[in-house]
Amino acid sequence: MADKQLQISGLELSQWRDTAISAAVSANVSKTEVDWLLQEIAGLDRLSLRLGSFKDRSQIQLKLPLQELSILWQQRLNESLPVQYITKVACWRHFNITVSQSVLIPRPETESLIDLAIAATADKPTIREGHWADLGTGSGIIALGLCHAFSNAKIHAVDFSSEALAVARLNADNYSLSNRIVFYQGSWWEPLDFLKGEFSGMVSNPPYIPTSTLSELQPEVFKHEPHLALDGGNDGLECIRHLIETSSDYLKPGGIWLVEMMMGQAPRVTQMLRDRGTYSKIEIHCDLAGIERFALAYKS
Repeated sequence: MADKQLQISGLELSQWRDTAISAAVSANVSKTEVDWLLQEIAGLDRLSLRLGSFKDRSQIQLKLPLQELSILWQQRLNESLPVQYITKVACWRHFNITVSQSVLIPRPETESLIDLAIAATADKPTIREGHWADLGTGSGIIALGLCHAFSNAKIHAVDFSSEALAVARLNADNYSLSNRIVFYQGSWWEPLDFLKGEFSGMVSNPPYIPTSTLSELQPEVFKHEPHLALDGGNDGLECIRHLIETSSDYLKPGGIWLVEMMMGQAPRVTQMLRDRGTYSKIEIHCDLAGIERFALAYKS
């Protein structure tokens, strides 16, 4: 039997939507977030929301009681709670990713990591196969993206957080990719010692925000997203430095090293890769906003 608390008339939901939009405008929050929320919580499509045709429905099934939704929406407005943590869903590439406050909300710019990996291996079919590492997997988005891009690769996804790994495993299960992704709890390469020297590639979106500037981030990020996935140490480069120092031991010759970084870090990351002496063909790539966001190199 359906839970009556989860059922509401279209007219009632329309009234709730109008009130929520008014509150969003007053709080300087985009009113489009209200409709994005209702698409996920009430299963409504954008057209019916735009036209208001859902108002004529006698019954709409919600994923949580309206009272609870109202409380969460107030948290969004008063405490800067990201709407993705309310719906527990975020869109990334063609995936609908489950998220919790144990993982970062996937960003559109991170999608370019997969595009760069594809482009870097376009003429290297053997590199596309074999073992690939997603270090600091979080919600598992990079691992899923690599699986989709490289059909014959085995993906090894590592994270220090057991809570994050639980989310990543769920996302892999949801897309029937658990047979191609192996998850490990640990620090960076440490759980993968048994495959040292055998990796075709490594892709990572590591923490890269300097500790002293964390509090300057948007309140949605600073107050709610996991600092473990944001804090890159005193200069923001602590994790990237470690990946530069250790990765060449795990990559096979010609293997790919690919990371996301913060605006302004490209010169230092390039110099560190050169100084290490085990990487070649170092490239810096921009995101869609023209920011130097990604570093790509190959194991010599």
